[in-house]
Amino acid sequence: MRDQHPAPGSPARRLSTKETAELLGVKPETVYAYVSRGQLSSRREPGGRASTFDAGEVEALARRNRREAAGSPGSGGDLSVRTRITLIDQDRYFFRGVDATELAAHHSYEEVAEWLWTGRMTRGVTFTAPEATVTVARRTVDALPEHTSPTDRLRVATIAAAAEDPLRFDLSEESVLGTARVLIPTLVAALPVQRRRGHDDGPLAHRLWRRLTGIDPSDAALRVLDTALALLVDHDLAASTLAVRVAASARAHAYAAVSAGLGVLEGPLHGASSGLAHRMLVDVLDQGSAFTVIADELRAGRRIPGLGHRLYQGEDPRARALFALLEEVPRAEPALLAARDIVATTARHTPLHANVDLALAVFTASCGMPATAGETIFAVARTAGWIAHTLEEYGERPLRMRPSGHYVGPKPPQPLP
Repeated sequence: MRDQHPAPGSPARRLSTKETAELLGVKPETVYAYVSRGQLSSRREPGGRASTFDAGEVEALARRNRREAAGSPGSGGDLSVRTRITLIDQDRYFFRGVDATELAAHHSYEEVAEWLWTGRMTRGVTFTAPEATVTVARRTVDALPEHTSPTDRLRVATIAAAAEDPLRFDLSEESVLGTARVLIPTLVAALPVQRRRGHDDGPLAHRLWRRLTGIDPSDAALRVLDTALALLVDHDLAASTLAVRVAASARAHAYAAVSAGLGVLEGPLHGASSGLAHRMLVDVLDQGSAFTVIADELRAGRRIPGLGHRLYQGEDPRARALFALLEEVPRAEPALLAARDIVATTARHTPLHANVDLALAVFTASCGMPATAGETIFAVARTAGWIAHTLEEYGERPLRMRPSGHYVGPKPPQPLP
């Protein structure tokens, strides 16, 4: 209910939720998303049940949204987007202000995901999926050709899970979080099992291990996998995450947004990079030295996979954390030595630090996993980050991720061909 004051727009004037939504051009649910993210404040009037909002504050937010639409940072024109999720700064990165490597060292993947989504730490949380959803996803994935890539399997499983969910178009925060907690374990459960021993319960990393290798895991190796998932959960606006936010900006449901991210992830310069590093590492292990392998890569004009990162001047903090844990896995020693040889040999040509793809390659190569395993780990982990960005984008003005094209073709009008 609006307070009746003679000076519309004054700080004392209060707006109802409906009026606020109309002024901002969003749904009422989005108004409360603004509140939860600290972009708006609400108040309940004495004797009233509904929330009201300061008109001046609402109008200031509306003006800010209009400036974005005109091309200021956040409109998509310069790929700058306000976010409260991840900050990368001076060779460190933070999830909601907390050092991400410290979070991954002390919390499971599921706990880090919940922190990213809600800003609350839920100890001991595990993700489970209804049997009906898992069954549909498995049947659909099992129908694919044997040579299908893991990312294709995950994308098909996402579509199958969406088809099984009649409420997928509910974009409220509660519904999207429910989707996330079901979709991630469904993706893991839909992958073919490599190790028959074990059960599909407990931490997600344990369930994923069975899909990556037939080797029995050690506690140290499982810790590496769980930490890798937590470290990879988000990394600011990577290409796949930008695709997710574009989909969410158009108000695609969460499954569709994740599917957009999976489509971009398959590129050789993104999620598939760890597979290239894995193959190179295996070649080095087979030949006993990195010199010839690196020379062949340079002669062919290819960049050395697993080295360098445009956001870090020094070593990728994710790689540093994983290498430290891999030191505790005895079977990883040969691959670790090979990785050090790659870094040292390449340094003769250009000094580059190891990135997370090389650390994943050490892990996958030493644990009997295929070259595609790193991509699978990356995709499962990043799904949680995509959901976080989807939720954040739902709280913004719809269709704001719409840059303008700069036409450089023939000047019209041209004759009809």
